[in-house]
Amino acid sequence: MYAPFFGLKQAPFSIAPDPHYLFMSERHREALAHLLYGLDGGGGFVLLTGEIGAGKTTVCRCFLEQIPANCNVAYIFNPKLTVEELLQAICDEFHVPVPPGAQTVKDYVDPLNAFLLAQHASGRNNVLIIDEAQNLSADVLEQLRLLTNLETNERKLLQIILIGQPELRSMLARPELEQLAQRVIARYHLGPLSASETGAYIAHRLTVAGAHPGNPIPGALAPLIHRLTKGVPRRINLLCDRALLGAYVENRAQVNSTILRRAAEEVFAGEAAPGRI
Repeated sequence: MYAPFFGLKQAPFSIAPDPHYLFMSERHREALAHLLYGLDGGGGFVLLTGEIGAGKTTVCRCFLEQIPANCNVAYIFNPKLTVEELLQAICDEFHVPVPPGAQTVKDYVDPLNAFLLAQHASGRNNVLIIDEAQNLSADVLEQLRLLTNLETNERKLLQIILIGQPELRSMLARPELEQLAQRVIARYHLGPLSASETGAYIAHRLTVAGAHPGNPIPGALAPLIHRLTKGVPRRINLLCDRALLGAYVENRAQVNSTILRRAAEEVFAGEAAPGRI
């Protein structure tokens, strides 16, 4: 709607994932490094946590692009499943045939183990990625731990990556999940962007969309945007999109602090009012 007014090719702050707008801050690169390290860790769990909108999906997307060709990947993004449903989903993702009418844990684990052994013998590794892992129940997490028992004399047969919100860390701190927590070989919590990173993030997305430097959101507004959004990329997108719409409605070539604060009141309605800078 407002893109042509500002001379942009498209709206630069859509919350829909678009690889053209990919921005990797230093902390995103560190998170990616932890995931890649896990591939060489010989099995077990790798843990990536972060607030909603912190960029976990961005990191995961980069990770998937860098996984070696000799890795099979199973990706599960809806983990609100029973133990049997999860095992069935894993077998489906790895294209593992199971017996007709399979119902028990053994019905799924036996063919999965045979598959993993065959893949190991042919020089291939196997990675299971579970997104929104904070939704996993305790019994499902325990079953995942048991899957990491599948091994040869040299290494584990399955690498499991858990991606979730901060409460996932609290879950794994429970006494009943201590054995699983001990198998976490790498963990990283993805925090918000700094004020300088927020400015770089905004400038990057505007540049990709065809904007000239400093327009239509001046770099001087980066500290205020950081304060209003707490440095969370998704919140930055929501705020900047609404601010550009506000500037368009007022027929202004640039966003100013007044427009920005008004946009924050609209998109973050109900939250505590941010302190003034």
